Order: sequence, then structure tokens, then C-alpha cells
Amino acid sequence: MDFQSIAGALDGLCGLFEKKLKELNPTVPKITYDIQDLYNFIDTHAEVAVLALEPASGTYAPYNKEWVKKKVYQHLKRQAR
Repeated sequence: MDFQSIAGALDGLCGLFEKKLKELNPTVPKITYDIQDLYNFIDTHAEVAVLALEPASGTYAPYNKEWVKKKVYQHLKRQAR
């Protein structure tokens, strides 16, 4: 998937997770989850990575699953304020 920003990618990841939760729980009107549930979802995938454009060099830098988990936590924490 392609996003214009890291924040957009993190929102996209959360959206994929929420879509999966709705598929698994079609009769539940309001689904809630915590960060550990999201981490477990990320961990169920063999590979989760981000290629982010580094403006200074004009190249893409790869980031792994642990980086993604750290960033999604920070992202959701900022949204909760």
C-alpha cells in the first residue's frame, strides 16, 4: 500500500486491523481494542515493513515491524490527547 505520510500509513494499518475485527465480529455493533491487540495483529503477519522517503537523501529507508509498532503506539497516543 502507498501512503503520502507515515501518519497516513499508520492510520491505514489501524484501518486494516479494524476491518479484520469487523469481519471476525459481524454482530458486534461497537468493537474496541487495545494496543496489545494491534501488536498481536501486526505479529500475525510474516512481514510488516515501511519504506519511508528520506528527504535529505531522496532515498527510501526501510523500517521493520518493531519500528512500526513503536510508531503506531506514538501515533495513537497523540490522537488520544
